[in-house]
Amino acid sequence: MSDTVTITQVKSGIGSTKKIRATLVGLGLTKMHKTITRKDTPEIRGMIHKVQHLIKVEE
Repeated sequence: MSDTVTITQVKSGIGSTKKIRATLVGLGLTKMHKTITRKDTPEIRGMIHKVQHLIKVEE
């Protein structure tokens, strides 16, 4: 497993709960089609799992 993960927001969080929107902001995803790179840690993986229906993940 690589030590970084690239995440892109592909769907809007507008209709989602406050927790889901807060998780997107915590990941650094504030706009559609924004791409970020984060360290691959268990905490980040948990956040990715929570919003997996709104994002695209690349190893």
